[in-house]
Amino acid sequence: MKQSLLFFCLLLTGSLSVKSQSYERQLEQWYEAREKSLKAENGWLNLVGLLWLSEGRNDFGSDSANQVVFPKKLPPSAGVLERKGNTVWLNADIPILVNGVEKKEALVFHPDSPRNPIMQYGDLRWNIIRRGDKLGVRLRDLKSDALLSFRGIEHYPVNRKLIIEARYEPHTVPTTISITNILGQTTKQFSPGLAHFSLEGKPYAMIALEEEGELFFVFGDPTNDVETYAAGRFLKAVKPAAAGTVLLDFNKAYNPPCAFTPYATCPLPPKQNMLEVPIKAGEKNYGEHH
Repeated sequence: MKQSLLFFCLLLTGSLSVKSQSYERQLEQWYEAREKSLKAENGWLNLVGLLWLSEGRNDFGSDSANQVVFPKKLPPSAGVLERKGNTVWLNADIPILVNGVEKKEALVFHPDSPRNPIMQYGDLRWNIIRRGDKLGVRLRDLKSDALLSFRGIEHYPVNRKLIIEARYEPHTVPTTISITNILGQTTKQFSPGLAHFSLEGKPYAMIALEEEGELFFVFGDPTNDVETYAAGRFLKAVKPAAAGTVLLDFNKAYNPPCAFTPYATCPLPPKQNMLEVPIKAGEKNYGEHH
């Protein structure tokens, strides 16, 4: 009886908050890891260019006469990026590292190869990316102004009402959906299933994509272009083994790369993922990329 009374008193005096404090601390650690990833060498804060290649010869360097113009950290004339269909060759006039090895000539993009060589000169690092029928240089500066001036991301206060247990409905047959990116390109992407839930009495069925074995949602809501990034936000969740429950923690809603740099190619929310209820949880907008 004394133990029961003591337990009841502990609940009244604050032990109920231990779980809350633990969650809030875990969330702080998640935010810290998130910001660390943005600042990493393969993060989004050092992205300073997306330079599309034409078929054939693309002279590159810092001189404005080049077809592909780099920052002044590169010499005026650095060489040629030769596009032949969906392959790209490097022919360098200066010492350029390709995956850490100095080379003058190298195949730096092939659509059938899982390898995507990284080229580097000083603080500049770049590789070739493909978006539909477009091939381009994704350029990073390891000492970019955005990276050096980064002071963190503003978040909403923790909102426990937006930690939602949703019903997960896997697709019974292989399913793809059309996803459009900010370039206006539309591609078919695999969808493993739907997350069913209600907010303020209205039912939703958010369609999931899949990324690194997790459910990945691109969603929009009325806070977009007011307090959060205009083109929506992202959310990940643990993928159930089968039909069941999936936890949607909107306190972990995060900005797409395009909120941090104009040189990313982010997906836009599909129509069925446009929520009518303001999601006042997770990351707010960052910087001037609206």
